Amino acid sequence: MHILVANDDGPPSDQSSPYIHSFVHTLQSAGHTVSVVLPHQQRSWIGKAHLIGAGVKPTYFRPGTLHKDDGTTHEYPRGDDDPDGDEWVLINSTPASCVQIGLYHYFQDRGPVDLVVSGPNYGRNTTTLFAMSSGTIGAAMEAAACGKRSIALSYAFSSRNHDPVIIAEASRHSVRVIEHLAKNWDEGVDLYSVNVPLEPGVSESKVMYTEMLDNRWFSGSCFDAVDAEVPVENPDKREQTLRDQEEKLEEDPTVNVNATSGRKSRIPHKHFVWAPKFTDVYRSVEESAPGNDGWTVKEGMTSVTPLKANFMHTPGIKGEIKLSDNDEPAFYSIVDCDDPYVQGLVEQALRSRVGSRCRQVSSISDLPSRSTPVFQYREYERLDFEHAMMHSTTSLTNAYIIRKALIRKHYLANTVANWVTKHPESVLAKHVKVSVDFELDYAEFLDDALLEAYELRGSLENNESKPDSEKEWWILKPGMSDRGQGIRLFNSEDQLREIFEEWEVDSEDEDEDKDESNDERDDETDKAAASGVVTSQLRHFIAQPYIDPPLLLPSLNNRKFHIRTYVLATGSLKVYVFKEMLALFASKPYVSPTSSTDDAESEDPVADLTRHLTNTCFQDKALPESETVRRFWDLPSSPPPSAKLPNTWKEDVYEQICAVTGELFTAAARGMMIHFQTVPNAFEVFGVDFLVDEGGNVWLLEVNAFPDFGQTGEELREVVVGGLFGGVVDVAVNGFFGEGGEVKEDNGMRLVAELDLGRKN
Repeated sequence: MHILVANDDGPPSDQSSPYIHSFVHTLQSAGHTVSVVLPHQQRSWIGKAHLIGAGVKPTYFRPGTLHKDDGTTHEYPRGDDDPDGDEWVLINSTPASCVQIGLYHYFQDRGPVDLVVSGPNYGRNTTTLFAMSSGTIGAAMEAAACGKRSIALSYAFSSRNHDPVIIAEASRHSVRVIEHLAKNWDEGVDLYSVNVPLEPGVSESKVMYTEMLDNRWFSGSCFDAVDAEVPVENPDKREQTLRDQEEKLEEDPTVNVNATSGRKSRIPHKHFVWAPKFTDVYRSVEESAPGNDGWTVKEGMTSVTPLKANFMHTPGIKGEIKLSDNDEPAFYSIVDCDDPYVQGLVEQALRSRVGSRCRQVSSISDLPSRSTPVFQYREYERLDFEHAMMHSTTSLTNAYIIRKALIRKHYLANTVANWVTKHPESVLAKHVKVSVDFELDYAEFLDDALLEAYELRGSLENNESKPDSEKEWWILKPGMSDRGQGIRLFNSEDQLREIFEEWEVDSEDEDEDKDESNDERDDETDKAAASGVVTSQLRHFIAQPYIDPPLLLPSLNNRKFHIRTYVLATGSLKVYVFKEMLALFASKPYVSPTSSTDDAESEDPVADLTRHLTNTCFQDKALPESETVRRFWDLPSSPPPSAKLPNTWKEDVYEQICAVTGELFTAAARGMMIHFQTVPNAFEVFGVDFLVDEGGNVWLLEVNAFPDFGQTGEELREVVVGGLFGGVVDVAVNGFFGEGGEVKEDNGMRLVAELDLGRKN
């Protein structure tokens, strides 16, 4: 490749630019054509600036010995007849100007520039505070603005002891990273910001894609006042001072390196020097979650941050701006989630769909008055339901108080059974397996528990006379479990008894009764788990006929999958299905429980639950995210020949899901009003799971309150969960506070049920 190299630290110097010579030498040794244009002196913290009105004058630098300051600068370039050594161009301008001049005014005889590399910067360029001012990233931005692929390279040093061995390893590692990125350039990326820890063994550490940590200056001015009579340090000396401070902060982020003398007067005459408070940067990195560029480099790994070279608008903010006569927002919001994944997306949805009409506070006590309009999006146990009930016209919550008719498996079974009994023509009859629910404390009482479980007992008795390949299999689910805990397969009473005996030791001292708030959070019970199940949840059970065979897709290794659908219920009561759905796959190919052990891929096709359970918590963590979580609409349109389904099977599945969901919530709201109590000033997002059988029929599996949005992963984060919360704010939040409530073309919400239950404000 022909690579143009620029930087913001200037020509090789042990004090201000110790890495550039080694890096250029390593690029050349790797066979690349390297052209170099650098500022003639230190130009850090200048961003993507150009010096208007200043003439640009080049000089010519001839590198000397590696890691020695013996290069020479000349007024004119070498003659054509002087073949000795390399020659770089120095200009008395900015890093961005170096790129412009290097691309368009020099080196045309070497062919087009394939890649621009800016750096290696003397110090890290992680987090927005460094990146927004970085001359290194500014030069790469300039290259991108000129239509060239570019990489900003920075070395995160922890010592100013410039060990040639460590620098050489970092140079070799950097060249490998650059070559990989050049060959595997991601679509939509204008430039990459690469940060390499300048530490021994860096080439053996991981290289990670990262996001840039968004942080701010919080410690006051980035300038220090100095005595006007004292000469100001030249740029190279000032940069050295800043690097000394950065090295101290790397050792101790709490050290105060910017204390001033405290001299006071009314209007003193003073000068100012650039003295940013690095403590803000290091503190934000220490407090951040894994995955960002600052954290990644702190952990000794190389960060690669894909960037766009623009200052583009934030999508979704459009329409007329209506100016109010005062600064009071239309309502306040309290967003308080344990999962940062959810917290950020809810806040983002409020910013993009509500904007300045909403102001965020931390608690109810921060409101101007108790009757001030407020929206709470919080964990269930932290919701102030008392405030919501007392102020039903001004207070909106993100959960109903009582909804166990849907979220408890045994209650859900009763909800469906009661509804189908009264409405035999209901769509639920064809899309929900008949469930047998029973209570059991100890395995020795299994016979008594099954006395009234006619369907289950009859099936198990019939199985005794059938060959293994014809036996009917059942799936057992603890009524209050989550994350797939306690689910087992069985086809005989003996197997069922063995399952209960497996748990018996761990279920002796659990309280039977919970208060209503705990009773509603089916995923917040005490975790005293053993044998993969929460023992406090072992009392209520349901058993259902196992769905076999499921729809399997050969292009995805015939792995079983279920569909996670997000459903929004608002007020009392409208129900919406969000069109973006997830397909959650098992980690191993499916093997029917009716398979004989001779034919199955594993010794026991039933015991290996990873073939049967598609919950993300069961999957092999070593598998890439895209192997177990996919966008439903990206699944192959052509079904397997054995399924005999049309190419419209995904649309057919979606229509069934919408019909079943609308009927299910109607059954709960009308038929189980004690256990599903809707109110006008609440909404809730449920995760509803469905399985598709080989015939294309959709079967309801379960309904989850406070679903695990994090299982969506990073790749689908914006399109699925981000889009979901955007629709939730459009329909539920803006609808309640008087600025919306409609389904928009771009919010993906489909109304599937609208009931008048007579519960008005």
